[in-house]
Amino acid sequence: MNSPAPDRIALESYRSRVRGALLGGAIGDALGGPVEFWDAALIRQECGDDGVRSFLPETVDGRPVYGRITDDTQMTLFTVEGMIRASVRTDRGLGFTVAVVHHAYDRWLDTQYLAGPDGEQDGWLIDERWLYSRRAPGNTCLSALEAARAGHRKLEHFGDAAVNQSKGCGGVMRSAPFGLLPPWTSVAPEWKFDAAAEAAAYTHGHITGRLASGALAMLIGALVGGQQLGEAVGTTLRVLAQHPGHEETLRALERAVEAAQQSEPPSVVTMEALGAGWVAEEALAMAVYAALVHPEPGRMLDALSFAVTHSGDSDSTGAICGNILGALHGEAALPPELAFEVEGRGTILTMADDFVYEFTAGRRLHGDYGPYTRWTKRYPGW
Repeated sequence: MNSPAPDRIALESYRSRVRGALLGGAIGDALGGPVEFWDAALIRQECGDDGVRSFLPETVDGRPVYGRITDDTQMTLFTVEGMIRASVRTDRGLGFTVAVVHHAYDRWLDTQYLAGPDGEQDGWLIDERWLYSRRAPGNTCLSALEAARAGHRKLEHFGDAAVNQSKGCGGVMRSAPFGLLPPWTSVAPEWKFDAAAEAAAYTHGHITGRLASGALAMLIGALVGGQQLGEAVGTTLRVLAQHPGHEETLRALERAVEAAQQSEPPSVVTMEALGAGWVAEEALAMAVYAALVHPEPGRMLDALSFAVTHSGDSDSTGAICGNILGALHGEAALPPELAFEVEGRGTILTMADDFVYEFTAGRRLHGDYGPYTRWTKRYPGW
């Protein structure tokens, strides 16, 4: 899946979009995390009529901490890691398989139960101690991954869909990386949709949970490919409509587009008419609505604030909105007063850069340079 080298300007733009999408998602996640269980009235009471526009403090070990991410960003990072490792795997003649991402989620599961690395898992991300912290993970993600791990120990395989009918937002909130593959790659845009849907199904078995995840990857891919936001949403709607069971997700996105086209100013009332964000299609629609009403690069903070100032799942809607606008505008558009302070910035940007290295110059890291290199120790191909 490694791509031919693009020209320097195209590569710089691509790298900026990947960094923007991943760090933007983390910023939106951290902006919404502290108010996830607040209603809109309480948010306005505590933050003012303009809503959440800066990181609210959370008390950790008796001191205030700002910019803490949640499980949304944790799982997104493991999605990235799994995709890199799946790509490394191709040089062993085994082919790219999305199931490698399922193994990455199994590593994330360790961070939810262990106090720190135990040496049982490989790769570098699992050794990042700051990730070993529970940040209100969804019960569906935990139970589905626990079931897969139990099955693996009985010599069954990862890669099977979860046996549940959940369409919670825990699948879509981690799916942006599939859309971040280089636009000049030979991989069809529809593959990104299908791969994200497959990865979401590892924890969320409902068709809507899967298709909303595929739709986000499709939208991100169109933006990385150079489409403007409205055009990219239209592309996503057309591809989504080709999939059986699309009706619920399609209607949610159409309502978001209709809301953005209203002559009235955007409001929390209109936002909450789209849902609460606890389920996949609502989280996606609410994030898209926030991005559509504030699409300009200079108004990214307005969009992120709007995406989290409501009575629902603020961290997930904020994370998805950040993914979208970061992919659209690139890293330079991120609010610096938030970007510098978000938890794990170094790890997030390293993962973004490694993603770009792997999918634009992977054969210089492994392959012809030998199957076992320092890169493959960093990202074993399984």
